[in-house]
Amino acid sequence: MKQFIDQILQSPNVAALPIMTHPGIEALGKTVRDAVTDGNVQYQAIQYLSDNFNTTACTSIMDLTVEAEAFGSKINLPENEVPSVLERLVSDVDSVEALVVPTLDKGRIPQYLLANKLAAENIKDKPVFSGCIGPYSLAGRLYDMSEIMVAIYIDPETMLSLLSKCTELLVNYCKALKATGTAGVIIAEPAAGLLSNDDCMVYSTAFVKQIVDAVQDDGFTVILHNCGNTGQCTDAMVASGARALHFGNAIDMEGVLKQCPSDVVVMGNLNPVGVFKQGSVESVKLETRSLLQKMAGYKNFVISSGCDLPPHVPEVNIRAFLETVEAYNS
Repeated sequence: MKQFIDQILQSPNVAALPIMTHPGIEALGKTVRDAVTDGNVQYQAIQYLSDNFNTTACTSIMDLTVEAEAFGSKINLPENEVPSVLERLVSDVDSVEALVVPTLDKGRIPQYLLANKLAAENIKDKPVFSGCIGPYSLAGRLYDMSEIMVAIYIDPETMLSLLSKCTELLVNYCKALKATGTAGVIIAEPAAGLLSNDDCMVYSTAFVKQIVDAVQDDGFTVILHNCGNTGQCTDAMVASGARALHFGNAIDMEGVLKQCPSDVVVMGNLNPVGVFKQGSVESVKLETRSLLQKMAGYKNFVISSGCDLPPHVPEVNIRAFLETVEAYNS
């Protein structure tokens, strides 16, 4: 992975790495529920995308409920939409203290480990990136997102205790993902984008860094994704130590690249809905070309979707994106 990152930084070409699994699920005639409950189906979707699209790497599905379910949260699993947490699991200091950090045989974690293991074993021509939720985003799902935004000010000690338990699970999970043979993990921490830079440092970065320190090395890269950041907490993301940072479409990428060190890979940020799902082939080409031209000169830039591509993105739009990148590079 160190060589892979160095190649990105030194190459005159721009790498293309959209975060996507749903197009593969649909191409197989499977449902979202199939893919998030069956590791074999999720792997087959990743394999399909690897075989049919010339991307720089592959990614597993971005499901921000797996870890909350392992803790005991009730999850809504619709047939063709992304899963969601139904209700808060903890609500006060007593329930946080009683919360038990789950083992990796809980919920759907074994299916996700299986999907990553199969992808790493069978996809040999490009890296495969695992995925997990970030600690603050996980804590928000367990405590309720609105409630945690208040609680970090009125009961910070309890929230720090909750974050420690979330991070313990995530460190263990990321170690297990690393053991499957994948090249790295994308930590999705969108809720941290609701915080100021100072608060992000305390309630997200300090815990993300524990994960980075536990698993990132020359063979395994952490990519920190925060599509909620509009620019106010980029410094906190850099401070995590993640070798790559991934940004959503709400942020100005040129401003990000000026703020990030040149040896950190910066990824983003075409709108997954407005461009990829709802756009025409021509508008996808136009938006892709515009972003590439704007980022010209930044060797650490990787063009990507601003977040996981949602269900029902037309394959022709993905091909238009990749063909435009290929034409730009040539």
